[in-house]
Amino acid sequence: MKQQWINWFEIPVWDLHRATAFYETVFETSLHPMEVGPLKMAIFPGQAAGALVQGPSYVPSEDEGSVLYLDANPVIQDVLDRAEAAGARILQYKKQISEEVGYMALLVDSEGNRIALMAKG
Repeated sequence: MKQQWINWFEIPVWDLHRATAFYETVFETSLHPMEVGPLKMAIFPGQAAGALVQGPSYVPSEDEGSVLYLDANPVIQDVLDRAEAAGARILQYKKQISEEVGYMALLVDSEGNRIALMAKG
């Protein structure tokens, strides 16, 4: 059986409405709102799913913790342009990792989180 290494992720947010609008715009998708106890969430679609999470112990950070690489296929520049137009601060513009792997970019989202994009093109 092939192991799936990522099965859930959470991105801390200060303002769930603002963060939901940002990610829906950047990735041209819809997130599903949900409340789990004291946590307010907006769930991403997909197999390796995750959520934006607003709660007392969730603190956004652009310089601490893990870096989450989100799928920006087929063309990373299109996603990067939408992110910038939606208010992202670009830390690393499109950069080729290798011909085999593709490209990456690094940005700070609407909530102050450092996230990365990765795509073949």
